[in-house]
Amino acid sequence: MRAGVQPAPGRRGNPIDIMKGDDLRKRRRIEEPERRPVAPPKAGEAYLGVDVGSVSTNVVALDGHGAVLASVYLRTMGQPIKAVQQGVREIGAQLGEDITIRGAGTTGSARYLTGVVVGADLVKNEITSHAVAASHIMPGVRTVLEIGGQDSKLILLRDGIVTDFAMNTVCAAGTGSFLDHQSTRLGVPVEQFGDLALKAKEGAQIAGRCSVFAESDMIHKQQVGYPVEEIVLGLCRSLVRNYLNNLAKGKKLESPVVFQGGVAANIGMKRAFEDALEVEVNIPPYHDVMGAIGVALLTMDETPYFEESSFRGFSLADFDYQTSSFLCSGCSNNCEIVKIKAGREVLACWGGRCGKWELEFDSPAGRVPRG
Repeated sequence: MRAGVQPAPGRRGNPIDIMKGDDLRKRRRIEEPERRPVAPPKAGEAYLGVDVGSVSTNVVALDGHGAVLASVYLRTMGQPIKAVQQGVREIGAQLGEDITIRGAGTTGSARYLTGVVVGADLVKNEITSHAVAASHIMPGVRTVLEIGGQDSKLILLRDGIVTDFAMNTVCAAGTGSFLDHQSTRLGVPVEQFGDLALKAKEGAQIAGRCSVFAESDMIHKQQVGYPVEEIVLGLCRSLVRNYLNNLAKGKKLESPVVFQGGVAANIGMKRAFEDALEVEVNIPPYHDVMGAIGVALLTMDETPYFEESSFRGFSLADFDYQTSSFLCSGCSNNCEIVKIKAGREVLACWGGRCGKWELEFDSPAGRVPRG
């Protein structure tokens, strides 16, 4: 059993997100020994993983051995439902008609919303999903560096167990949006940042504690005549300093190290991390969709224990969903509850501290019509 897979007896409710102490090595269930797999995986079956964040939406399909059959990387553009619908439709086109989806899982900041839209069998947090994917690609990995468009994560593993993690969701200077913004100011496509950074000799000294100060430093370096490649390497190093100062304080980062997320495409960032950590940093082939790979692997471990997947099919783009929110007045917490509907039917609610609304509507996928 992979990280955080917790069997739920009988009717499945909201999946529990488990992070610290997730064991990536276990493959058998010790909580319910009486349960037995319903059917083994078959040829022609695939496992779907969907990772929806504020910047990108990633969808992958894996075969029964965990190999990637198809992958899609899209910009969310503030419309997660449309992005998911498009991504799943494109995956279906890549797979063709001979592949059946045996199970589907969702992760990311919009994982519960996505679980309703897709008809997910498993909903899992990003930490667990990224840790599972990294361990699958590089067994024995001890440090996972992940930088996305709007947040960043640090995950530490020892002997296949997630022992610690940290997330940065409040400082733009430690995320990919920082590089995107500065690339626009420099007039250099962000795709060329890596090649330019490798041409630099020393790298300009640029503040890394705040994106505002970093931008001021960058402008000053331009005014005094620094070459563009030196400024680019300086920006990469400032992002790495921000990342390590915010996430790695008091933590021991050991090799093997895996660097994943969309920013890992920038080889200048790889150089900056290797300079700072003084160890080799490994970038997996599917670094930009690792969250989706992880939740697909977790779903693969779960699927033998239920008869049929809740996945609605690749035609989910034909359905129209609406989301809204309201304040629960059941207690003094005044939680904001998110509600998703298809027509007049309420499919799911979530967001409360007590779980009252989640229980009323069962799991995020349980009431979604299947196509």
